[in-house]
Amino acid sequence: MTATAPDATAQIAFSMFENKGVYAVLVGSGVSRSAGIQTGWEITMELVKRWGIATGAGDQDDWVSWYVAQTSEQPNYSKLLERLAATQTERRAIIQGFLEPNEQEAEDGLKLPTRAHRAIANMVKTGHIRVIVTTNFDRLMENALRDVGIEPSVVSSADSFAGAEPLTHSTCYILKIHGDYKDARILNTDDELGDYPPAFNTLLDRIIDEFGLIVAGWSGEWDHALRAAFIRAPSRRYPTYWLARGRPSERGQELITQRRATVVNGLDADTFFDDLSFKLETIQQSRLPNPAGIELTLAMAKRFLAKPEHRIQLDDLITAQTQRSLTQLTPLFTSPPQGDAPKDFTERVVSYEATIEPLARLCAVLGRWGSGGEYPLVLDAIKGLYAASQKEQSGWQHWVSLKSYPATLVIYAYGMGLVRAERLTELRKLFSTPLIARHEIPSTIGERFAPLYVEAGIGLFERWRMFEGQDSSTTPFCNRLAEVLAPRWAPDFAGLHDAGLLYERFEFLSFLFFCETRLISEESLIDIIHNRKIRTIAGGRISWHSETINRFAHEYATEEFKAPTLAAGFAFGSENYLSQMLEGLLGLARFRF
Repeated sequence: MTATAPDATAQIAFSMFENKGVYAVLVGSGVSRSAGIQTGWEITMELVKRWGIATGAGDQDDWVSWYVAQTSEQPNYSKLLERLAATQTERRAIIQGFLEPNEQEAEDGLKLPTRAHRAIANMVKTGHIRVIVTTNFDRLMENALRDVGIEPSVVSSADSFAGAEPLTHSTCYILKIHGDYKDARILNTDDELGDYPPAFNTLLDRIIDEFGLIVAGWSGEWDHALRAAFIRAPSRRYPTYWLARGRPSERGQELITQRRATVVNGLDADTFFDDLSFKLETIQQSRLPNPAGIELTLAMAKRFLAKPEHRIQLDDLITAQTQRSLTQLTPLFTSPPQGDAPKDFTERVVSYEATIEPLARLCAVLGRWGSGGEYPLVLDAIKGLYAASQKEQSGWQHWVSLKSYPATLVIYAYGMGLVRAERLTELRKLFSTPLIARHEIPSTIGERFAPLYVEAGIGLFERWRMFEGQDSSTTPFCNRLAEVLAPRWAPDFAGLHDAGLLYERFEFLSFLFFCETRLISEESLIDIIHNRKIRTIAGGRISWHSETINRFAHEYATEEFKAPTLAAGFAFGSENYLSQMLEGLLGLARFRF
């Protein structure tokens, strides 16, 4: 089995974009489940039950066994319809009750095209998909296509195949291999599903041979003739992708192995096709080069943020990226390096940075262009990362302390985005959020992840100095963020702003909040400054970087910078406190120890 790509939908989207029209979709009953549509066998069982009740059988534990005992044959959809209704009109009314919505169902959104159907229809409209094979006999796919102005060529029987537009010339070709619900000849039983008309088999062989394939909502467990078509396919010109909510069935796995398919785990059909369609649109608009990874995710986030109606897709995007990060980080959290040499530390830091980079950059974009709705999602990601880092606490303390580094990067990236957007109230809200750590007194994010605390974490300071050029630095951790990571990630959200300066502004606001949590009052601050003890509370680059400190001293004396900072509650909302703090930092820069 081909290993699943870290972001399979991005991989598929680029393949579909660059090979327009060469992918077909196989849609099984699972795709219609979220619409409240029963499978053919479930409908057949309901018809058995109705017939049994009508003949006075009462309630039965096993309706199949009862039916076989009464008729000496397996339940058959067509024969049951004939028993229950004498005319075609009556039979159609029974069928419509299963597959067409009544007024209440329509109001509840049931038995209508799902997000998956509509996403597939959009991909047909853009020309990325031309062929749809389905085991379903509902008309949700056709309805979704007609809603976007596409009239498909539908083949549901040997008769309709003979008169259908050729596959080559069709804008959209739907092969309904089990039939259509308005035709009583639909296929349900094992015998009926054992073989298809020769014309269907020939067409299936061609589709499986000539097209890439996305399989959704089909387990591969039944439908013997369809399984046989997969097995006898002579070649694999294009990839096969197989959606699976959990572990594929044994018989499904046989087909996956035979086709060397890539399994896409953990996504339902609605989420998968929605995501795939949106990525194709994003690639088209942005003309992004392959590979897509982070850039495509960021482009999608910006589009989702621009339209409130895409809040569900934004939620899915952030959640999926967080889950990917956690999946990749867990082995690092649970397996400390074998040695304790400088390269072991630097290699682990780089591994953490590379793994968390997509999520951190995504959160920076959310901070820059969000409007508050993204905040709970980012907070969930931060808390999830921190909780995962706290689960295993054995080993050298500096390795344990380093596990919080990925969460730190997400906090700082989001915080820098908030600073860039001048969303200082949200930044203070982030800093003020309680954080309950394992075996620790509860604190806030702003206190627990203050640059001063992170840099001076148990056993970490000297190890941060192991990076090139930091052997004698007083702020090696903060230097790495300002000089390496910030410039690398800033193009996503900073615009013309200097990345290092954005980081230092975030650091300054973090420092103000940290002083508040330590209840350093205005009187205490004056005393600290007077006795030149500010170095005992100041940390990070603002404790020595005179160019930035001088700049901040001038900027925060103006209403443009001072007013929003105090309005957000920083520096206790006190203009005098803010000016005293800046005076103290200026003195520290002049008389740097």
